[in-house]
Amino acid sequence: MDTTTTLLVTAAVVAAVLLAVAVGLLVRLVRTRRTLRRAGLPTGPRWVFWGAVAYLLLPTDLLPDPVYLDDIGVLLLALRSLRAARPLPGETTGP
Repeated sequence: MDTTTTLLVTAAVVAAVLLAVAVGLLVRLVRTRRTLRRAGLPTGPRWVFWGAVAYLLLPTDLLPDPVYLDDIGVLLLALRSLRAARPLPGETTGP
């Protein structure tokens, strides 16, 4: 194998691993939102959830798509904001 082939294979493996991490975080984000809604807890602003999903799926990114680091960052921020959501004063949080 020459160096060009080795470099391309390495880049493809790194891109595949980053994509797998991004998809795994997307699944965690959806599960967290679903769990919070079932428990009657607030899930934060809807735009945070849908914005993170759209950012992952849309082709326009801050970094080109073989580099999923920006997508992973957006998903982590959305997951963190969902988990940090607190009920507003006077709201009930379930049965």
